Amino acid sequence: MIAGLSKAITLYLAPLVTLTAILLSLFAYLAPVLILSGKVALLTVTPSTILVQNASHSVDGPSVFLGSLGSCSRPNNNAGVNCTIAALNPVYDLSALPSSAPRLLLSAPTQGTPVFLGLALACSILFFITFTLISFRHKMSDKMTAFLDKPALHSISAWIGFFGFMIGMTSFLILRMWFGKAADDFNDSIALQGSDGSQLLASVGNAFTMVWVAYAFYAVPLIISLSKLNVKATK
Repeated sequence: MIAGLSKAITLYLAPLVTLTAILLSLFAYLAPVLILSGKVALLTVTPSTILVQNASHSVDGPSVFLGSLGSCSRPNNNAGVNCTIAALNPVYDLSALPSSAPRLLLSAPTQGTPVFLGLALACSILFFITFTLISFRHKMSDKMTAFLDKPALHSISAWIGFFGFMIGMTSFLILRMWFGKAADDFNDSIALQGSDGSQLLASVGNAFTMVWVAYAFYAVPLIISLSKLNVKATK
């Protein structure tokens, strides 16, 4: 029973969770400029009175959604969302925010971060392809099976997955600290303005939740690949 369960996890569950991890990471990377505009972002600035009235009331006002490739904004809750052009070195459009808002605190990360995120996604996709092929090699032709049985290919696949995991996780952790600091500084500046401050609230976006779930899923096939290497190395 344990052998059958282990085989099922390796053959079917691991590729499925790897694909899910890639999709979630891709959504977090491309949002909100290219997909899910106004729904998923790394940092959001939305109308709120909690910082200037010590109580949260529903108000109408501008909203801004920041991502790794650009930003989207709308002048009020009922307006459409306008987005900037996607770029590796984005310039956020904060014109929807009032002049009293501390716009300078909402700056884009360095150009290297989106590049590393793209590299991590590329490694994840390569790892998914190689891991899936290796897992289902027994269902292929004899020639293909012999090629996929090579230990060197298994090592390359595991290392690609490892580097994709480490580069992606590190880059998103840097982004989390960057936007977390930006949100805190923005809110502190609004609070210092007192009752004259803008009715806005900055918060870390739901894209990071998608990322943490994605890398939790990503760890499953990666551990399987590294475990196989460990077993072969200790024979």
